[in-house]
Amino acid sequence: MAVVQILPLGGVGEIGKNCMAIRQGDDIIVVDVGLSFPNEEMLGVDIVIPDFQYLIENKDLVRGIFLTHAHEDHVGSLPYLLRDVKAPIYASEFTHALIRSKLEEKSNIKELDLRVFKPGDIIEVGSMSVEPVRVTHSIPETTAMAIRTQHGIVLMTADFKFDFTPIDGKLSNIARLGELGKEGVILLLSDSTNVERPGWGPSERSVIPGLRKVFNEAPGRVLLTTFASSIHRMQQVYDVAAETGRKVAVLGRRMEQNVDICSRMGYLKIPRETRVNLDELKLLDPRQIAILSTGSQGEPMSALVQMSKETYGRMQLVAGDTLIYSARPIPGNEAAIWRTVNRLFRMGVNVVYESATPVHVSGHGYQEELKMMINLTRPFYVAPVHGEPRHQHMYCKMAQDMGHPEHRIFTLTDGIPLYLDEKEAYFGEPFPCGRRLVDYGGNVGVADEVLRDRTTLAKDGVITVAVAIDPEQGEMVGDAFVSAKGVNAPDSLLAQLAEVVTDHVASLREHEIKDVDKVRHDVGDVARRFITKRLNLRPIVLPNVIEV
Repeated sequence: MAVVQILPLGGVGEIGKNCMAIRQGDDIIVVDVGLSFPNEEMLGVDIVIPDFQYLIENKDLVRGIFLTHAHEDHVGSLPYLLRDVKAPIYASEFTHALIRSKLEEKSNIKELDLRVFKPGDIIEVGSMSVEPVRVTHSIPETTAMAIRTQHGIVLMTADFKFDFTPIDGKLSNIARLGELGKEGVILLLSDSTNVERPGWGPSERSVIPGLRKVFNEAPGRVLLTTFASSIHRMQQVYDVAAETGRKVAVLGRRMEQNVDICSRMGYLKIPRETRVNLDELKLLDPRQIAILSTGSQGEPMSALVQMSKETYGRMQLVAGDTLIYSARPIPGNEAAIWRTVNRLFRMGVNVVYESATPVHVSGHGYQEELKMMINLTRPFYVAPVHGEPRHQHMYCKMAQDMGHPEHRIFTLTDGIPLYLDEKEAYFGEPFPCGRRLVDYGGNVGVADEVLRDRTTLAKDGVITVAVAIDPEQGEMVGDAFVSAKGVNAPDSLLAQLAEVVTDHVASLREHEIKDVDKVRHDVGDVARRFITKRLNLRPIVLPNVIEV
């Protein structure tokens, strides 16, 4: 029997960039192709995606790409994988609808093999099969993936919670999860994000009283920021707005697209005469206005962040506005979020981000829900995913406390495969894995040295030193010229630097000046040593030798 390989390309030991490959013999299934957001040290980086080298090297073995749900950390890097790997893309109707516009922007949609599944379908993929199983989350049509292999079912929970009063009325298929447990789950790959939180997570419906309170008490306009894919939260905003006599406008291109798509397909039921466009807001009393906006993660180009900087042309915030922050900060985005919140407070905007009556609840299960998933599916092996190292550690301890043997609990690492055979599970040799950085132009592969240069530019600035030489005669022409950007140095010091460089080049022998590369090296070296000594700074120095 073939060894089953569990190959994490992203999403273990981290939150975001979820991508898992399961290989049996010459067949590979990919589950989720997500992204994560850059931290503050990644200047000029828009998104972070998995390194797909392993999948590209084995692209002829990839039989299918399965998407558990439409959140960006599970689907956002799909267009980049499809540049090199062509395989059928399996997703629910709703997920396909939300990713279609992204795919059209970066791919020829007519060349893609898009296939729709429903929960309960059995999809044969090479020597394996995949069964989507409905689970509740903060977005419609989320499914766990039951992958049948020669050694049993590998069950990926996806992001899940056991919400017994979901917004769309569609419960997790608890009965089916129990049946899969009886059939034989060899490995449970479980969401672990909220393992630190005891008890049961609150239902999505528990947000409605908090929204209602703000909508009723706000003295002016109410704005709510959340993820552009948070369809359940948008539904609640429309419902509460209709109840409290407010009209709803939408800010942010992606959110506007999703509202249009979901209302057209029936996933978002907008009460009559509740939706308005921005131009119509001018005709309404501020107490009649509610606005959905992107920018919950402090994204620089989002509508909310631009409004907080007073640079958004379509609308301006004013004192007396109220903003509801209805999202959970993604690790790495906290500083950008709080800067935005602080700017809003300075503008006189009341920001509601914590409340006795919640305005946001997590879409991930708490401890008791994670335990319930283990008890339902009765896996032989367990491994936490979708969590940072502390979440993985706590999940493993929780599983042990439930009586699960320690040797059947695994802490996965991106790039280290877990092998399953008929006798045991064990780690294999590392495979190519890592991250790829994408800039705002959509270009993949921002190198570490580029990031270091950007950090240096931001910290110490750049100095350009230009000298003109006649390489045929071996002599300097005129004096050196120095210019600086972002360098905290007086003009007098830059003038001294120009004199030092001029004196150095003038002191070179004729044959040395004829060597343009040597002159360029010397100019850069002299300038760097001078600035380091006098200012204790290390700006980027760009020596420029002009041949005349």
